[in-house]
Amino acid sequence: MVQTPWPRAPAAGDPMLDVVFAHLTALPAARPHGSQLHPLDLIANASWPVQMVMAILLVMSVACWFIIGAKLVRLTQATSASRQFLDLFWSGGDGQTWTQERLEGLYGQLRAYEASPIAATFRAGYVELARVLSSAQPGSSSGDEIENVERAIRRASGNEMTSVETMLPFLATTGSVAPFIGLFGTVWGIMQSFISIAGSGSASLDVVAPGIAEALIATAIGLLAAIPAVMAYNFFLRRIQVLESEIEAFGYDFLNIVKRHYLRG
Repeated sequence: MVQTPWPRAPAAGDPMLDVVFAHLTALPAARPHGSQLHPLDLIANASWPVQMVMAILLVMSVACWFIIGAKLVRLTQATSASRQFLDLFWSGGDGQTWTQERLEGLYGQLRAYEASPIAATFRAGYVELARVLSSAQPGSSSGDEIENVERAIRRASGNEMTSVETMLPFLATTGSVAPFIGLFGTVWGIMQSFISIAGSGSASLDVVAPGIAEALIATAIGLLAAIPAVMAYNFFLRRIQVLESEIEAFGYDFLNIVKRHYLRG
């Protein structure tokens, strides 16, 4: 029986041992078992252009959520107060009770409806109507007086709609711009990954993974800022359009009451 001899252990200074060590040192360091790239570590270790992109997107996202909360409260109050004021305004019966005393009574209760754009429109129209009636001269043209009241109503409704729509364009801007800002961070991170490949001469995951991961995080943050902004903008735009139509309809109705009961010529 022929016994197979055990392989000879390389002695110190053996050329074979030098080749093995050279090969081992050329291999990339392996990650410990179960380790992974944590998003917070990627953000902290990202290049400064990507960190700047993330900071800009974070500020835009926080501002959008602040606007969403403030606008939701404002529109809820405006809608509720406007409905209550309309119920009070049209609670006079068959339309034959539009006396000056009744309008004065409505004007005296406006403090309870300060959040209503419709109540603010009524205030402007009533103030102009009272001014016209107090300064009307015998034989004066009622057409000019009606036009003054109509102009006051239009101006007040326009101011109220401008106030309601405040900061809404920022949501549209964020929804349009945030993905492209995140895309810039993505392009920069991928570019850094290719630079790392060129510098190390290796295309292993340990070389390219950090740059690609931080690039994808920039894209994700851009989408997280843009998607709620677009959804909120469309939601608020619809509610504002409904409120605007109600203000416009009330303006026509109030102007018709003024023509029939106060400035008939």
